[in-house]
Amino acid sequence: MSVMEALRRWREADRALSEASRRYMRLNESDMRAIRMLMQAQRQGQIITPRDIAHEVGISSASTTKLIDRLVAAGHLIRAPHPKDQRTICINVTPQTAKAARETIGRQHARRFDVAASMSSDDREVVVRFLTALAKADEPQGDLAEQ
Repeated sequence: MSVMEALRRWREADRALSEASRRYMRLNESDMRAIRMLMQAQRQGQIITPRDIAHEVGISSASTTKLIDRLVAAGHLIRAPHPKDQRTICINVTPQTAKAARETIGRQHARRFDVAASMSSDDREVVVRFLTALAKADEPQGDLAEQ
């Protein structure tokens, strides 16, 4: 039970941190998911379209248009012509939003890295096995997998 209680406390802290980040950047959960995905894609040199955002966030194309419109108006995203397909556009995170995210989220990732780095190699292997098994146990089963 102590393992599950520690995991619960970490999840609560993680949720509180995510909520604080959303409030700081004045974004909702879908907005944050889209921005995180866009930032990762930009780092990898990938081109992201509205369709990619809809798939990642799990929303309709109409909702994706509203999300993009809202984030463009707020100065978080920019639309650009797609370099290979004139029928669509690509979406990028503005430099200001990328910087704000790096400053807030980046500091948190650094703190998490420090915690992991302070552990012995054997302890890290145990944690990785535990979290991998937990992720597998949490995969939707039966009726949940079909929804």
